[in-house]
Amino acid sequence: MTLISVQKLCKSYPGVIALDQVDFSVEAGEVHAIVGENGAGKSTLMKILSGLQEQDSGSILLEGQPVRFKNPAQAQGHGIGMVHQELNLVEHLTVSQNVFLGREAKSFKGIFLDEKKMSTDTQELLDWLHVAIDPSDLVGPLSIAHQQLVEITKALSFKPRILIMDEPTAALNDEEVFELFKVIRKLRDEGVSIVYISHKMEEIRTISDRITVLR
Repeated sequence: MTLISVQKLCKSYPGVIALDQVDFSVEAGEVHAIVGENGAGKSTLMKILSGLQEQDSGSILLEGQPVRFKNPAQAQGHGIGMVHQELNLVEHLTVSQNVFLGREAKSFKGIFLDEKKMSTDTQELLDWLHVAIDPSDLVGPLSIAHQQLVEITKALSFKPRILIMDEPTAALNDEEVFELFKVIRKLRDEGVSIVYISHKMEEIRTISDRITVLR
């Protein structure tokens, strides 16, 4: 079943055509790799699907119904999450505070933050990912690899139906990549669609069910 598709999608910037009549679809429960040289429009396409940008023309269909996202919250509300290549974390906050930033659990009639609940919920996600990070750790001192895993944890906290990963292994070692691939396969087996952007062809051959090339 086709979960999401784009038809004749176009996006231009001053002097640059980033996307020109792009057609693309993702099936439910597949790992779909997107490849192409720098400037081919991969990140632009993903930013449109995740609500960071709007297309100039063309349509997006989610389970056959037209949608248009004006911001990431709208995309997340439709079950689309994204792990960005550029880290988007607040370094002076804890791991759990970053995971639930803007969606903080509250206690005592909504007055105070419920740090215990956020920590517990974050620990469940970290355990599921097999990541040895304490939810109470500050993000700033963490390694880049662990910060990337916090980004992945944050994306999974939205319980996405479609998870976009933009170069997710750039800062991971071989063991961490192995663990990430186990998570991706588990998500796929549970019906989550993964859109996977990478320049590493060996990774793409290992993890993807289908490949689309942007030129």
